[in-house]
Amino acid sequence: MKTGFVALGALLILCAGCRVGPKYSVPTAPTPPAFTEQPPQSFSASKEWAAATPGDAWAKQYWWEAFHDPDLNALEERVDVSNQTLKSAEARFREARAFVRENRASRFPTVSTGASITRDRLSRNQGVPAPANETAYGDFDYGLTASWEPDLWGRIHNLVASSVQSAQASAGDLENARLSLHAELALNYFDLRSLDNERKILDDSVIDYQKALELTQNRYDGGAVSRAEVEEARTQLEATRAQAIDVTDMRTQYQDAIAVLTGQAPEGFTIAYRTGPMTLPVIPTGVPSALLERRPDIAAAERRVASANSQIGLARAAFYPQVLLSATAGLDATNITNWFTWPSRLWAVGPSVAQTLFDAGRRRAVVEESSANYDSLVADYRQNVLTAFQQVEDNLASLRILEEESARQQHAVTSAHASEDLALNRYKGGLVTYLDVVTVQTIRLQNERVAVDIDRRRMEASVSLIRALGGGWNANSLPKSEVLAAVK
Repeated sequence: MKTGFVALGALLILCAGCRVGPKYSVPTAPTPPAFTEQPPQSFSASKEWAAATPGDAWAKQYWWEAFHDPDLNALEERVDVSNQTLKSAEARFREARAFVRENRASRFPTVSTGASITRDRLSRNQGVPAPANETAYGDFDYGLTASWEPDLWGRIHNLVASSVQSAQASAGDLENARLSLHAELALNYFDLRSLDNERKILDDSVIDYQKALELTQNRYDGGAVSRAEVEEARTQLEATRAQAIDVTDMRTQYQDAIAVLTGQAPEGFTIAYRTGPMTLPVIPTGVPSALLERRPDIAAAERRVASANSQIGLARAAFYPQVLLSATAGLDATNITNWFTWPSRLWAVGPSVAQTLFDAGRRRAVVEESSANYDSLVADYRQNVLTAFQQVEDNLASLRILEEESARQQHAVTSAHASEDLALNRYKGGLVTYLDVVTVQTIRLQNERVAVDIDRRRMEASVSLIRALGGGWNANSLPKSEVLAAVK
C-alpha cells in the first residue's frame, strides 16, 4: 500500500505543471502613430496642449473641474454617491469579485464533519430471523471527511484565472459606466446652460418687440401705417414669446435628467437660471497608442479576451482524467458508553480517478465553442479600439471646425445687429414698412440663436473628447489578481 502512495505522489509531482490551454497574449490592434486631426488653432500656442500621460493636468481624477464651473462640480460630486446605475455596476463588480473567491476555494481541500445517533430495530419477518434479544440496537457515528482535487491539468488554474479576468473586466465596466454617467451629466448641464442663454436672447427680443409693437401702434393711431403692420408686429412678438416657452420646456427636461443622474427625484429639484459664456478647457490628447491603456471599455474588452482564453484551457482539461484524493476518519459504536473509546475508531484514505470514455463529441464541441467565443471577443476588442480612434478624431475635428464656425457666426451676429438698427431707423423715418423690420429682426434672432448653439456644440465636443480619451483613467487602476482572490 505504501508503494502505491509513493507512486501516486510521484505522478502528482510529474503532472503538476502539465497545464493545458493556449498561452495568452494581448491581441494586436491597428494603432496609428498620431492623430490625423490637429488641436484647434486657439490651443496651438498653449503649452498645455501636448502629449500627456493619463495622470497629467486635467486628467488626474475630476476632469469636469477643467470647465471651471462650480455648479457643474457640485452636481458631478453627487453622481458617485447617489446614481443608481452606478450602484448597480458596482454591485455587479462585487458579485464578480466574490465569484473569484468561490473558484479560488477549489485549490484547497474541502473538510466536513457530521454526527448521527440512531436506534434501529430489525424485522422478525426477514429471511433469517434475528434473536429475540437482538432485534433493536443503537448506532452512534461521528466522522471527518476531507477531499482534494490536485490541479494536474490546470483545470482549477484556468477556472480561477478566467474568473479573475472576468472580475477585472467588470471593474473596467464599472469605471466605464462612471465615466459615461459623469459625461452624460456634463452634456445635459451644458445643454441646459445653452438654453439659458437662448432664453435670455428671446426675453431680450420680446422686450424689443414689445417696444416695436407700441411704436407701430402709435404710428397706426396717427395714420402713418396700416393695420396690417400692427398685426405683423404683434405676430412677431407672440411668436417669440412662444419660442421662449418652448425653450423653457426643453430646459425642464434637461433639469429632470440631471436630477435622475444625481440620484434625486425630479420633483422639487431645481437648477438656478444663469447666463453667460461657458469655458472651453484645454485637453491634452496624447498619442493614439495611449488609448489602449486610458479607456476603461477597451481594458474591459481586453480582459474578456483573456478570460475567454482561459476558458479554452478549461475546456481542454476535460479530456484528461480527474483525480480526487479523499480521506475519512471517525468513531462508530452501538452505544454511547463506548462511542468515544479507542476501539471505536475508523478511517479510510485513497485516491479515485474518473475519465470520460465516450460523450458523443460533447467535449470537443465545448472546445470549439470556447475558441469561437475567443475569436468573437478578439474582434470586439479590435472594433472597440477602432471606434475609440474614430471618436477622438471626430471630436478633434468638431472642435477645430466649430472654432472657425463660431468666429464666422459672431461676424454674422454683429452684421445682423447693424442691419436691424438701420432698418428700425428707416422705419421710424417712414422709408420702409414694418415688414422690412420684421425680416431683419428675424434674421438677427436666428443668427444669435445659431451662435449660442455653436457654443453648445463646442462644449459637447469637449466633453465627448474627454470621454473618448478615457477621462484620466488608466488600466493600472484595474484590481490585481492577488487582491481579487484574497481570502476574506
